[in-house]
Amino acid sequence: MSASQITPTLFLSGADAPFNAALVSQKGITLIVNATLSHACPAYPGVECVRVPVADLPSARLGDHFDRVAERIHGNRAGGTLVHCAAGMSRSPALVMAYLMRYRGVTLRQAHRWVQESRPYVRLNAGFWDQLLQYERRLYGKNTVKVAAVGDAPQPPLTPRTPGLMRATPLQQQRTWLTLVPRPRLMTRASPVMSPLLTRAQAMTSANKSRRGTKV
Repeated sequence: MSASQITPTLFLSGADAPFNAALVSQKGITLIVNATLSHACPAYPGVECVRVPVADLPSARLGDHFDRVAERIHGNRAGGTLVHCAAGMSRSPALVMAYLMRYRGVTLRQAHRWVQESRPYVRLNAGFWDQLLQYERRLYGKNTVKVAAVGDAPQPPLTPRTPGLMRATPLQQQRTWLTLVPRPRLMTRASPVMSPLLTRAQAMTSANKSRRGTKV
């Protein structure tokens, strides 16, 4: 039962963490984003639950919720936010990455690295990567990563590889791995609604730097 700290007030987890009342209280959680179809939202005084009813399937339209969820996270000034799905590996990381792109002014490549530093085992499905790439193009006008097939080798730890980012049968998706490859130049133009481009170190206070990547 653990939650990964993304920013001083943003946490990412699987479906068990929201039911840890001590954790919710300790981290000052006032907003829970539940990106599942069947897991219940716990009831705590003063804690709001936002449901994102999307399955962890490449065909699921998680991107339809990127703006709504990012706005709710950004607007939660009363306390912390916990974003979760069933395992904290696909749907919830994708939502957090969309938030980081929109309101922390980072690229998709930077958002993925930011989240992976705190939660190394994130593994988005093919469709969610495609929707994040579309979202990045919408925000910035271009993409900062491209996709390259790397064969059947198992995913090594702490490397930005993700399952197949293509339209494929379930069997093909199981056998296809993709890797994020940086383009020669990272984009720097920010959308008018976003703050200037920030690094993770700049976004977090020095008091929280030592806690980056820890689980609670």
